[in-house]
Amino acid sequence: MSRVVDEERDGVRLTSLDSPLGDGLEVTKRDLVDYVDAVAERMVPLLAGRPLSVKRVRPGQPPFMQRNVSKGAPDWVRTAPMWSEGSHREIHQVLADDRRTLLWLANQRAVELHVPFFRVDDGRPTGLVLDLDPPEGADFATVVAVARLARQALDDAGLAGAVKTSGSKGLHVVVPVREAPFEDVAAATRALAARTAALDPDTATTAYLLEDRGGRVFVDSTRSGQATIVAAYSPRIRPGLPVSFPVGWDGLDDARPGDFTVTTAPGLLGNRDPWAEALSEPQSLPADLVAEGHAIPVARVQAMHEGKRRKRAAREADGG
Repeated sequence: MSRVVDEERDGVRLTSLDSPLGDGLEVTKRDLVDYVDAVAERMVPLLAGRPLSVKRVRPGQPPFMQRNVSKGAPDWVRTAPMWSEGSHREIHQVLADDRRTLLWLANQRAVELHVPFFRVDDGRPTGLVLDLDPPEGADFATVVAVARLARQALDDAGLAGAVKTSGSKGLHVVVPVREAPFEDVAAATRALAARTAALDPDTATTAYLLEDRGGRVFVDSTRSGQATIVAAYSPRIRPGLPVSFPVGWDGLDDARPGDFTVTTAPGLLGNRDPWAEALSEPQSLPADLVAEGHAIPVARVQAMHEGKRRKRAAREADGG
C-alpha cells in the first residue's frame, strides 16, 4: 500500500508528516524532519564519510538500532561495506554525505545518528571522547563538575577538548586527534579517564561495573577507537526529542540538557555552528599519555573477567 506524500524536499518524498513520531515522544514526524533540515548544513560535515548506526522509532514498537541500509533505499544514498561482528557478515552502512540523505533518514524515522571516529576513505582515527555518565538521580551540576576535571586533565596533557550534551543525562568531551593508530587513541583515552577520576575520586570513577561506581560519575573511555557516539546536533529518543548540543566551557554552568530540543535548538543556533567553532585542529597525542594508557587494562575486558570471577566466587560460597 503506497503512502500519501505530504511534501517533497530536495527530491525526497516525505510522508505522514503530521503523525506522531513515536510513542511518548510528544513530537510529530514533521518536527524531526524540519529540525534535520534546519541543521543539515552543520551536520553533513560531521557525518560525511562516516558509516552511520541509526536508532529508529515506529509507533507501537520499541526503538531499534539499525546499521545495515534499509531495503529499497534510493540509489543515490551512498553506503560503505562494513564487517558486522554481531551478524558475522558484511553489511552496508549509510553515509550521510548530503542534505537529501539526512531528509531520507528522517522520513525513515531515524532519530539518533551515531558515528565512529573515522571516515571510510581514510580509516585513521579523527578523535577521542570521554563520555561522562552520571549516576541515577544525580544533579546535572555533578556531571558538569566532572567535565571540568576532564578539562583539567586535558590541559595538563597539553590537549584541548570541546564539550557537548549527550542529549541524555551526560556530557561528551571530544578531542580531535591526528596521526595515531586506533590502539594508541584508545590508550590515551584510558589514561585521560584515569587522570580525570584521580583528580576527585569521590566524584568520578572509571569503574565499568555499575555496582562498583558508588554513586559517582562514570568517566567512560570505551567510546573511542572504533566504537561510536551520538553525533553533535543529533536528536535522542526521549520525550520532546532533546539533542546533543554544544554548550561551550563558558556556558557549561548554565546549561541544562532539557533546554536543547528539536523545537528549541534551531532558534538557539541562529546562524552559528558552535560545534565547529569549539573543536580545535587535530592534535598529536603526547607519548607519555599513550604509554600510560597502554598500561591500563581495557575496561570492558577487565569488567568481563571480574564479573566471571565474582560469579565463580558466589557459586563457591553457595557450595556449588
